[in-house]
Amino acid sequence: MSGIDDCLRQAMTIPGAIGASVVDYTTGFALAWAGNAPTGDPDASAAGSSDVIHAAINRAPFASTRPNDLVEDVVITTHGGYHLLRMIRTDFDSRLLLYVWLDRHEGNLAVAQRRIRILADDLVAA
Repeated sequence: MSGIDDCLRQAMTIPGAIGASVVDYTTGFALAWAGNAPTGDPDASAAGSSDVIHAAINRAPFASTRPNDLVEDVVITTHGGYHLLRMIRTDFDSRLLLYVWLDRHEGNLAVAQRRIRILADDLVAA
């Protein structure tokens, strides 16, 4: 699990990061987390993140019929924060997602998205 732990440690260095987790979205189970969760309960946040991903990949208008047009990430914006969910694509089953919660006033959405993309790619390479 050191690859996941390293990924989460690096995610928490993103400016404005409040919490981060790696989630198996097929089960709604958090494999690991760092920092805080929006509800104070990382397991509930993992389950909620899974529900959002399922909605994005399985329901119109988000489910694409174009070949290889897969959901890469989902961003939820609230008054005080950003919730970024990045799919971790692998050659086998692609069941994982990286979830990062950012403070809206301290974080930069574009920077965070770029960093999260790199972290997810690095996690697969590890």
